[in-house]
Amino acid sequence: MKPAPPTQSPHLRDRVLATSRELLASGGLAALSMREVARRAGVTHQAPYHHFPDKESIVAELVTEGFQELARRMSAANDAAAQGGKPEVLRRAAQAYLGFALEHAGVFRVMFRPEICDSNRFPHAQVAAQSARAQCERLVRIVHDGRFSESLASVHWAHVHGLACLVLDGPLGAQLTTEEARRAHLLEASEHFIGLITGQQTGADC
Repeated sequence: MKPAPPTQSPHLRDRVLATSRELLASGGLAALSMREVARRAGVTHQAPYHHFPDKESIVAELVTEGFQELARRMSAANDAAAQGGKPEVLRRAAQAYLGFALEHAGVFRVMFRPEICDSNRFPHAQVAAQSARAQCERLVRIVHDGRFSESLASVHWAHVHGLACLVLDGPLGAQLTTEEARRAHLLEASEHFIGLITGQQTGADC
């Protein structure tokens, strides 16, 4: 069997995605173009087209991978309920969501924008988003003794997503200039939220 041509190699596909992640992280969506991806990846300007027909297809793949990773993290957090109960599952869920946002800020910023990733054109991205959503629903049922409503889910989601946005693109980002300070603040805020939800005193309340 002949080896695949370099332009069709899975290594090129991975390099295109890795370069695109870097561009999103450093300059946002405006910095991402097929030509710039090719230049940064050190390939011809036509090479990325062997795997992705356009920029939106690259973004859709990154969004899909992002939701899959977020779902994995949230699933592991939900599994902690068996050991630590409601406070621990809330704590780990916050760490999972906020940790993902801080570590993958460029991708996180585009994951929740339907005008960027059209679910009709990229159904696989929608499936991945639904898997992450399912873990949010699972969290709500764990914390609220089997009860679920869209409003309850919104309360939990707004807590972690709002904190992430305040740090990544809001005033908290300017106030908290180091990774360590941001993580510490986010976790402390989450401890207050845990206390409000469970009615139990946490370390942040002491």
